[in-house]
Amino acid sequence: MIFEKPGVSNTDQALATAFQRGKELGLDEVVVSSTSGETAYKALDVFAGFRLTVVTYHCGFREPFKTVMPAGVKRDLEKKGATVVSATHALSGVERSISKKYQGLYPALLIADTLRLFGQGTKVAVEISIMAADSGALSGKDIVAIGGTAKGVDTALIIRPANQSDIFTDLCIREIICKPRTWG
Repeated sequence: MIFEKPGVSNTDQALATAFQRGKELGLDEVVVSSTSGETAYKALDVFAGFRLTVVTYHCGFREPFKTVMPAGVKRDLEKKGATVVSATHALSGVERSISKKYQGLYPALLIADTLRLFGQGTKVAVEISIMAADSGALSGKDIVAIGGTAKGVDTALIIRPANQSDIFTDLCIREIICKPRTWG
């Protein structure tokens, strides 16, 4: 499925389409990006019967030593059965800090920009699958990975996840379930 434009208006359809495809394939794990928790709550409702991992920004992303997802939201999502991962971006991390100060070319940032050629949500879906794998939240089986552009979600992929140390040998984008036609 191709959405004409990126953004939050695609969230409900992206989640429903991803759920349907995940069920067809017999999958039972989903990873979704969420900042405020709003998309995570929607995913909890849609993905009944799946193990849900919610990936959010690392502490200090917006303000030093402050979390982005409210602590009460995180606790509530976990109480409802989701695993919440707050981690450094797998495809930028410390390289972003180095590039800000010293300029230059950095491999992880090149990977991120290459994935963005397919849309911001594609980059996010791949990145959160790596972050979830690195946190120990995944089994290693194929997953549904759902990311977006700014707010909400608009991209869903079937991915064979891998830890960041093995992305070029083990990670595989098996299917694109949905994505926006444009991303800007």
